[in-house]
Amino acid sequence: MIEERDPTNSAVLVSKRSRLEIYLDVLQAIANGTSKATRIMYSANLSWKPLKETLTFLTEKGLIEVKKSRKSKRYYITPKGLRVLEYFKKLQEKIFSSS
Repeated sequence: MIEERDPTNSAVLVSKRSRLEIYLDVLQAIANGTSKATRIMYSANLSWKPLKETLTFLTEKGLIEVKKSRKSKRYYITPKGLRVLEYFKKLQEKIFSSS
């Protein structure tokens, strides 16, 4: 838990996201069509260094692929990445459903 201050200067406890949550946020951003690193960073609410580490990990695991052009790199989700994302969405639904 991290203690932060809200606008009234009251202490508020905020939990950090797990690595899994970060990986899933990045996968979701890429699945939604965000392919440039800077846009993925904003969409997943990450700073640059954690984003680079996450993109490297997801690439090594075959969940995303990198396509390089002369000017930039673009990231795309692989079929394996889509399966992983879908699996965790279904798991989340089962855990948090009201029935």
